[in-house]
Amino acid sequence: MTAKTLQDLFIHSLSDVYSAEKQLTRALPKLARAATNPELRAAFETHLEETRGQIERIDQLVEGANLKLKRIKCVAMEGLVEEGQEQIEEIANGPVLDAALIGAAQKVEHYEIASYGTLCALAKQLGLKDAAKLLHDTLEEEKATDQKLSVLALEKVAEEAQAAQSA
Repeated sequence: MTAKTLQDLFIHSLSDVYSAEKQLTRALPKLARAATNPELRAAFETHLEETRGQIERIDQLVEGANLKLKRIKCVAMEGLVEEGQEQIEEIANGPVLDAALIGAAQKVEHYEIASYGTLCALAKQLGLKDAAKLLHDTLEEEKATDQKLSVLALEKVAEEAQAAQSA
């Protein structure tokens, strides 16, 4: 990546997160299918719809700010998705896999939170008020999803995994 200006950095970072979101739309259905807890499955399905909306928001931002995204692949998301897939393949279906899926999903959320936080700051520095608002909306959605996953982990899945271990 050659970024000579904040604008270059913004476009590269936005292109990267766009790729990450696209990859996530392919990964979330796999996570939902692997989840045995119905609330976790529903959370993944809800987040898939949210992710599609976030992609539309990026499209809206790009059009509104008259930007052109680069065709790049987010290697960080590729690695996170691969890690989740390995867990699906290596851990038997049940509450332990559900706990692993929550962990994998939260790693994704934390990556997205960091990415959108940076993009918000760059958009503000570049005077892109509309873009900053759209990015902030997505940042808040990512934080909310992370919080929902934490609650699920603490209130449902951890208990189920512990009970399965005791049985």
